[in-house]
Order: sequence, then structure tokens, then C-alpha cells
Amino acid sequence: MPEMLSYPFIIRALVVGTLVSLCSALLGVNLVLKRYSMIGDGLSHVAFSAMAVATVMHWAPLWVAIPVVIAASYILLRLSSDSRVSGDSAIALLSTGALAVGIFIISMKSGINTDINNYMFGSVLAVNKSDVSLSVILSLAVLALYVLFYNKIFAVTFDEPFAKATGIRVDFYNMLIAVLTAVTIVLGMRMIGALLISSLIIFPAMSSMRLFKCFRSVVICSAAISVFCFLTGLAASYEYSAPTGASVVIVNIAVFALFCLIDFIKNKDVLKKNNG
Repeated sequence: MPEMLSYPFIIRALVVGTLVSLCSALLGVNLVLKRYSMIGDGLSHVAFSAMAVATVMHWAPLWVAIPVVIAASYILLRLSSDSRVSGDSAIALLSTGALAVGIFIISMKSGINTDINNYMFGSVLAVNKSDVSLSVILSLAVLALYVLFYNKIFAVTFDEPFAKATGIRVDFYNMLIAVLTAVTIVLGMRMIGALLISSLIIFPAMSSMRLFKCFRSVVICSAAISVFCFLTGLAASYEYSAPTGASVVIVNIAVFALFCLIDFIKNKDVLKKNNG
């Protein structure tokens, strides 16, 4: 561990990754409960396309991707509100279209394979000094907004009609969740990769829901799981020279399996007591 922490790129990845893990875990609970968990997959494809364009044009990828993905999240909500287009269909339309655009642009330009591989599969080396400050500021802003509007987000997540009846601006808070998710996706994508970033949102929430039923407990547990899995995955990727994104996801899978096992044993014991 001391040797690993002696490298500046590891420190940068540690700071950004921990904050992004917290953001994705908190938002993941809401997205899973709203049955909108695959929004991360759709928005990551949009971010990939935006970063591909930025790389070809020699622009700063984060500065280009963030507004583009926020706009995509707005379009996604508008499509989903259309009774003729279901939520999963809207995500499929947006994600496949954006991915096609990104691949087409890449095919027109040679010599950028390394950057594109980093975007697709993630790399701790992809997080440079200029990205760290922006990532820290935006991650802290996401966390602050989530905490500030926690009660409203909770109400919108569980019962939209009731929340609307009590005067809560449901559309605004749905948009807020989508925007915060969009920012989190872009910040985490360079390290985790476009193909794996959605798992950072889904797995911690699904794991914590195996053992906890209270929303607050699920959120806290999900945040703890997400940070633990990232730190363990980062250490494993350094030790075995493996991709960071894949290492983090594998640890998440292992934790999910463990929580499923604990839940199974717990339910089995309850059944035995009831039968006895």
C-alpha cells in the first residue's frame, strides 16, 4: 500500500474514484427503485461519443462531455414522458445512436486508439491533473445537492403522484436526479470505462437492498459498499496490473454474491423459526 500511494496518478485516481463512487452509490439507489437503472448505460454511450468528438477536435474531453450528457439526460426524460416511448426504449434509442456516432467519428480519424480504449474500458492513467480539480468540485456539488434535496428526492422516488399532490415539483427533481447522474457518469467514465460505469451505479444499490429495507439504511450501506469496492478494486488493479474498471466491477460482483448468500441464510433461518 505505501508503494502504491507513492505514485501521483494513484493518488489522483483515489481522490476522484472515491468521490465518484459515493455519488454513483447515492444516485444508484434512486435509479434502481425508479426502475431506471440502465440510464447510466445510455448516458455513458453519449459521453463516449462526446469524448470521441473532443479527442478528434483536440478539445478538453470533460468540458465537452458534461454539457452534452446533461442535454442527453434532458432529452431522455422528455422521451420517457411520451406515452408512445417507454423508458427502456428511450435509453436504447439514445445509447445506440450515440455509440454509432462515436464509432463513426473514430473511424474517420486514426492515431487515437489509446484514448478511445481508455474511454471504453477505463484507466487510472486517464485521470490527469487538470481533471482532478474539476472532478472534485463537481463531485462535491453532486453530494451537496443530493443531501440538500434528500427529502424531496426520497418523495419523488417512492410515490410521484403523492409528491405532486403535496406540491413538490416532480419534473424538476426528476431532472435534478438525471443531471446529477449525467455528471457522475462523465466523471467516472475515464477511470471505469463506458462499458462498465453503469455497474458502479447498480451493484452497490442491489447489494444493500438484499439486507436492508429502510431507504436511509440502503443509501448508507450502498455508499459504504461502493467506496469499499472501489478501493479494493484499485488495489487489485495495481497489484495484478489489471484494468481498474474491470477490477472494481469484479469486487462489486463478489460483494453482491456475498450479500445474496447472507440474505438466503437469514431467510432460511426465519423460515425454520416460523415452521418450528
